[in-house]
Amino acid sequence: MHNPISQWHTSFYRVSAWNVRNKLRRGRKGSAYGRDASRLTDDGKSHCIHRHLLYIFFRAASFGVAAMRQIGSVLWPKLRVLQVYGANTGVGKTIFSAILCRAFQRRWPRVHYIKPVSTGPLDEADDRSPNIMPKHEVLASLSSLPPHFPPTQTLTLSKFRLTYLQTFDAPRPQQYKNKMPISSTYCRQVVTRGTLTRIRVDEHQSDSPHKPVTDSAVQAALHDELHSYVTDENGVAVVETAGGVLSPAPSGSSQADLYRPLRLPVFLVGDHRLGGIGTTISAWESLHIRGYDVQSVALFSESRYDNHSYLKEYFADRDVHAFAIPPPPERHEDAARDAQAMREYYEKSDGLPDITTFTDKFIQSHDKRINDVQAMSAEADKAIWHPFMQHTERSKDTIVAMDSAYGDNFQTYTTSQFQRITDQPKISLLKPAFDGSASWWTQGLGHGNPRLALTAAYAAGRYGHVMFANAVHEPALTLAKTLLTSMGNSKLSKVFFTDNGSTGMEVAVKMALRAARLRNGWSAKDEVLILGLKNSYHGDTIGTMDCSEPSIYNEKVEWYSGRGVWMDFPQIKMRKGRWVTEAPENWEVAQDEVFEDLDDVFDFTKRTEAAKYYSTYCRQILDRLEERGKKIGALILEPIILGAGGMMFADPLFQKCLVETVRRESADKKDWIGMPVIFDEVFTGLYRLGRFSAASFLGVHPDIVVNAKLLTGGLLPLCTTAASQSIFEAFLSQDKSDALLHGHSYTAHAVGCAVANASLNAMQNLDRNGSWDVFKQSWAAPAPSQTTVAEQQPGPWSMWSSAFIKAVSHRPDVDYVFALGSVLAISLKDAQGAGYASTAATGLRDKLLAGSPDEDWVIHSRVLGNVLYLMAAMTTSRETIEAIEEKVFAALS
Repeated sequence: MHNPISQWHTSFYRVSAWNVRNKLRRGRKGSAYGRDASRLTDDGKSHCIHRHLLYIFFRAASFGVAAMRQIGSVLWPKLRVLQVYGANTGVGKTIFSAILCRAFQRRWPRVHYIKPVSTGPLDEADDRSPNIMPKHEVLASLSSLPPHFPPTQTLTLSKFRLTYLQTFDAPRPQQYKNKMPISSTYCRQVVTRGTLTRIRVDEHQSDSPHKPVTDSAVQAALHDELHSYVTDENGVAVVETAGGVLSPAPSGSSQADLYRPLRLPVFLVGDHRLGGIGTTISAWESLHIRGYDVQSVALFSESRYDNHSYLKEYFADRDVHAFAIPPPPERHEDAARDAQAMREYYEKSDGLPDITTFTDKFIQSHDKRINDVQAMSAEADKAIWHPFMQHTERSKDTIVAMDSAYGDNFQTYTTSQFQRITDQPKISLLKPAFDGSASWWTQGLGHGNPRLALTAAYAAGRYGHVMFANAVHEPALTLAKTLLTSMGNSKLSKVFFTDNGSTGMEVAVKMALRAARLRNGWSAKDEVLILGLKNSYHGDTIGTMDCSEPSIYNEKVEWYSGRGVWMDFPQIKMRKGRWVTEAPENWEVAQDEVFEDLDDVFDFTKRTEAAKYYSTYCRQILDRLEERGKKIGALILEPIILGAGGMMFADPLFQKCLVETVRRESADKKDWIGMPVIFDEVFTGLYRLGRFSAASFLGVHPDIVVNAKLLTGGLLPLCTTAASQSIFEAFLSQDKSDALLHGHSYTAHAVGCAVANASLNAMQNLDRNGSWDVFKQSWAAPAPSQTTVAEQQPGPWSMWSSAFIKAVSHRPDVDYVFALGSVLAISLKDAQGAGYASTAATGLRDKLLAGSPDEDWVIHSRVLGNVLYLMAAMTTSRETIEAIEEKVFAALS
């Protein structure tokens, strides 16, 4: 694709070249592109310069966009962090925070308090003066500690005033009524024994009400502040939230969602007031459904409503510790007497048995969490049989323990990581690892997605699981109608539900072979084969294994018997910055096609000569099979990309020609002629390649389409097999034995169908509202393109930048690269030969996962032989993609 370089980019390129040459002359170390340069020959220096300039070129295309930090769960051995949430505002979060700080300080001197976000009008802000702190402020409580206690830090990181609608902590000021919100102030305050220092930590935030403080900014600031407390001495940090569990953060997201990436242990302050039982339980459920571990629920005892008695029993049934303490004294008009009363209250409260019990349990739970996560890999090595793994190569040191996951990242622990950090107590035992395989290609809307979690909980509460034989429920019906409408395939009329892609493909084969046998008058005892492509893969069940050629996946399986004919096919690859077609070695092709743009690959109107050759080749194959008396019952294709067979980008024109060749024109456009066509879109469908339907790239309508993976956004197993009316009618008769006798106990489970509806709706909204436009710009054609096969469809694009894959394609150890949708594949050269048995890419995979101790995050990925592939979720940000590109490019260097 043409990638215009502005005069600025050209100048930047030249200046960078000058800088690199100077670094090489001086032998400067530390750069991924100039390391050990002093020992290079002139040719080596030129090569190093060339590699560096390729990187500069690809980064210049997105200049000005800061790399995204990946904030994840923290688990420091010596620093225990507790987050205080409230069931509502005014329930006593700050009082409990003060009591807990005092109680912890009886054990250890290093106790810290943070309130990252607070609410209320500016004229009532807690930080207006260090001398006018509210009576229940933590600083006031700690000032009454005995002299032998060292000072405790009191900090406020991000002060946010919500001065429109209703405030949480104070009545709405008259002067702000009917006005837009004023600016969010993002500042840090450090208060230590009466000393107040204000430091602005985000100069990017302006006074505009349209630029609120982002969630990522608050998360990063809180993470960094907590990290600054970590030493080789024991300590505790108490983080107080604002308002209630679901009160909005500066960005508008809820408090529970704002802090979820860190997944800190929670102390929930219940509501002792009228109606407090319901709000407390609701708050706990909101935290629980988001994956928080609520350590305890505490509230003030109150005889009139006696909420605490009910809540103790309620939470005991759910294995959650709950307790109550006496409430603080009523406020006194005399400030001095009021302060004295509060001092006495704190002195009595911090030693209460329930408080002591909680602090002891919290410290024990922290140690237990560390022990559990450290033991997981060794215990898994003893108890678990992993998929797709030779276990002689597995040990406790190679198993990645996952404490949790959120957004794009796993929160991981490995024994190798721990070995490196034993002498560095400031490093968390957990490290965010980008989910580079999209959890085996399923992840679409981010781990721990609260909307999908709530949808699943709703469906589980409404239905549980209900049988689907001769029955229907709303989630399944809605999903079937959505798929039939959104695929844009007029042939499809019925949807069959299964549990996963393998069984969905098994059903598809049963459908197609029955229809073909009846149409052609074959006997049930005749051997009927399928037609497919080499290196295809359609699942692990015996039936779907037989649909693929002998390979490492199936040739040693006892019942395997390949039942098909598999064709060679041309592939699309980027080499040295250009897209090329690579024909199979045994093809008599004058020369491979070369394209400047990916758009040109899909512009079939300009590729008439290739189309003629492909059609002739396909016709010859079919004629030979017919001459040999072979009965072909179906054509099975993975459209565009063959996944498990090695991440191969099939020439879409070839696949189009193959489909059209096996078919003959029919008067009924909804019927099939020749043989049924099955599209295995388990991997490639539902926006993985940038479109709802991968078939739309080819401009053909298959008779059967199988979808899974992204169907539920990466949350639950579910698969659909959509078929045409003529395929469906092949099973109709007065004899029940002629029916499609296939089903699962959890067929069309309501929870999965409901989540699938929410997932598809979310991804369709991303498509409609332009969320992916920022990625498409990198791939936009310089002029209006005529390349799209189907009208109203966007041209091909990827979340991985065009400049990046061009830079990677020039790497000397890279054979080829391609990107489409959220998929990136990098094939490394291997002198021993490519294929699944190759180990050429394992070094790169291990390097990305290992990272270095000072890195905030790493990349977890999978390889297919000599191919390392990466896959983003459909919600991954451009900043995250660019940060990954930088890591990958550096690792290749």
